[in-house]
Amino acid sequence: MISYIWAEDANGLIGTKGGLPWHLADDMKYFKNTTMGHPIISGANTFRSYNRPLPGRQNIVVSRKTDFPAGVLVISSISELCEMIDQNPNENYFVTGGANIFSQLLDKVDRLYRTKIDHSFTGDTYMPEINYTDFKLAKSVDGIVNEKNPFPHTFEVYDRKA
Repeated sequence: MISYIWAEDANGLIGTKGGLPWHLADDMKYFKNTTMGHPIISGANTFRSYNRPLPGRQNIVVSRKTDFPAGVLVISSISELCEMIDQNPNENYFVTGGANIFSQLLDKVDRLYRTKIDHSFTGDTYMPEINYTDFKLAKSVDGIVNEKNPFPHTFEVYDRKA
């Protein structure tokens, strides 16, 4: 199974200068709790934004470069990635970005974990357009708004329609 997990602002913005344009502790906790124990897939820039391999998860980077820390599985192409996923049909692989990886796997994604932030930010990277008519909203939960989470946000889970 392939799942996407990301946060976006009111305009579909997902990044700026290789990082997030916001900080929401609630979203970071959601990301960790949702992906823990599952492989996470990212492009090189997204992986580097973590500053280290994320613990408790197999870190997979899709890149032609090989200069990643020990323990990171580097896969050189989307087709090679898809072959690996097909060989492990019971595993839930979480794609964490960037936009290029999301774009290349749009026709294969089974589940969407979107944090929708009710605010507009400035940045340079947007989520590729997803045809939400292909998906059914399975869950929607409002996030916590407080001093560590200053922007209203909603955690949404969509499943691809059969």
